[in-house]
Amino acid sequence: MNSYISEITARLTEAGREAKEPLERAAVQLAHRIAQGGIIHLFGSGHSQLLAQEGFFRAGSLACVQPISIGPLMLHEGALLSSTNEKDPEFSKTFLPSLDIRPNDAVIIISNSGRNPVPIDMAEFANSQGAYTVSIQSLLYTEKEHPSHHTSGKRLEACVSAVLDTKVPPGDGIMHIDTIQCGPASSVVGNALLHALFCEVVVQMSANGMEPPVFKSGNLEGNESHNDALVAHYSDRIQF
Repeated sequence: MNSYISEITARLTEAGREAKEPLERAAVQLAHRIAQGGIIHLFGSGHSQLLAQEGFFRAGSLACVQPISIGPLMLHEGALLSSTNEKDPEFSKTFLPSLDIRPNDAVIIISNSGRNPVPIDMAEFANSQGAYTVSIQSLLYTEKEHPSHHTSGKRLEACVSAVLDTKVPPGDGIMHIDTIQCGPASSVVGNALLHALFCEVVVQMSANGMEPPVFKSGNLEGNESHNDALVAHYSDRIQF
């Protein structure tokens, strides 16, 4: 256990250092769009969908966050089905037209490998709606060794305005025990980058004299009215 903790700590430090500039640039855009009435959509499939849920309706995080939850891309409807659908070049047509993404919004797409069709389609659709797009992915999955499965030949990093690089090695595991690669890291590092981005949005909004829409803990007395007001404010766009 200690070896994994040490290794993941080093990975977090490296990813945080490398992501500092793109994260700050993205936070400026997100803060501006929130101030203009926009919201932040989070999208992923399989285990990446867990990060989309992670940023939603939680204490200490932004209230203006909507996960894009497509059942056949989520683990609870079948892990194998989710994996198959993410790679299907036609699957995005079943849900993209129904999404309410607006020009003042931002869309964060989580995909560790950045090569499968559905996350790339999501990014391109969000761009077409005028939204600001961010990916959380590992750029150690390279175009040469891990080419796109998308019909355009593009990888995810070519389809977004900002990339937060987890720097997680291909295969996800950061431990090698004998011949076994284990210790997945993409969720841990991706989650840290997501909340680092949201914290920087709070910094940007506060510096510009705006009150950041941050949920307080519902398990602490006196916070109910604060949270109720945020839910009421965003309930026309977000399904709480």
